[in-house]
Amino acid sequence: MAPTALLTPLRNRTYLHLFSAQVVALVGTGLLTVALGLLAFDIAGGSAGRILANALTIKILIYVLLSPVVTALAANWNPRPVLVGANLVRGAVALTLPFIAAEWQLYLAIGLLQAASATFTPTFQAVIPRILPEEEDYTRALSLSRLAYDLEQIASPVLAAAMLAVMSYTNLFLGTVVGFLASAVLVVATPLPRKPETPTHRTGFIERTQRGIRIMLRERPLRALLWLNLAVAAPMAMVMVNTVVIVRSELGMGESALAWTLAIFGLGSMVVAAAVPGLLEKVTDRAVMLPAAVLGAACLILLLIVPASGYALIAFTWLLLGFALSAMQTPIGRIVRANASEEDLSYVFAAQFSLSHACYLITYPVAGWIGDSAGLWAATAALAVLAVLGTVMATLTWPKESV
Repeated sequence: MAPTALLTPLRNRTYLHLFSAQVVALVGTGLLTVALGLLAFDIAGGSAGRILANALTIKILIYVLLSPVVTALAANWNPRPVLVGANLVRGAVALTLPFIAAEWQLYLAIGLLQAASATFTPTFQAVIPRILPEEEDYTRALSLSRLAYDLEQIASPVLAAAMLAVMSYTNLFLGTVVGFLASAVLVVATPLPRKPETPTHRTGFIERTQRGIRIMLRERPLRALLWLNLAVAAPMAMVMVNTVVIVRSELGMGESALAWTLAIFGLGSMVVAAAVPGLLEKVTDRAVMLPAAVLGAACLILLLIVPASGYALIAFTWLLLGFALSAMQTPIGRIVRANASEEDLSYVFAAQFSLSHACYLITYPVAGWIGDSAGLWAATAALAVLAVLGTVMATLTWPKESV
């Protein structure tokens, strides 16, 4: 696919504004990721992985519990105030982060921050197919969204590295505030569609909360997606929790090295996200996602065979992990859309968001707690087992004839 074809959805003015809001919020989030890792290292040194695992587990627990509930409550809400309000809350909480000096303060701030994110993300995901109803445009929008995440993983660490050369990492949190506030302004200026009037609005709260989960368990490709979520969560936990431990503690490198390592991971992800729309015109989602799951598991196994003894190996492995995770995640919206009706779309997106993050309730503690108590090799081995399990079960659950 030509680069100009990939940019076609941006001709839609509404999507252009919403995409811009996503990008600036992601830049702020990227700065937050780097700063949190360095803050955890300041608090606990070589045990930073444990603190990050705890913080990320709190984050995921809130995602899992809150996302379906918020979606059910918001069935009759206009998406604009939901998106704007979530950004304002995130900006307000991020403003307090430079003053954090204890673990419990960090955990409280993360909890509030992620409660707002658990409101923002499913709402954002459910609006896109209503703005871009054509399948081809929607597929390209999914890749643009994935590219936005990947560019954030490159641009934000590079920006963070430049800022760290002249200021303390606590100033990175101020960049996060600016990103969320700018995102809120862009959403205010965007003419978003209202929720369509459907019979589901007259169903009860419990019914709306459980609706998306029941659909995911009923449809076979969506059940396979649940296993693929585990195949994603295991290597992602390695990257998010233990990159700072490997780079700062195991290899003894400086703060900027952490930012560059995350940028390499983002580069691998971005390359694949740009290629996926053209690839999906020739092959099925299954043919892209399952080999990527194999690659993600293989990367963790590689780290077991050849321990992290040098930066070149880590950089190469993180690049491959970026390839694998992007190829698994980019087509997810297509699968959800193909197996859910228009009136059920927001519920299934919320269920996928919640259930996918439930996998991190397993992988984040494994990466951080086992790494802190039994060592990095033991944590990597446990994550490799989970990645292999997710890959095998997804393959068995999603036979070729169901594509």
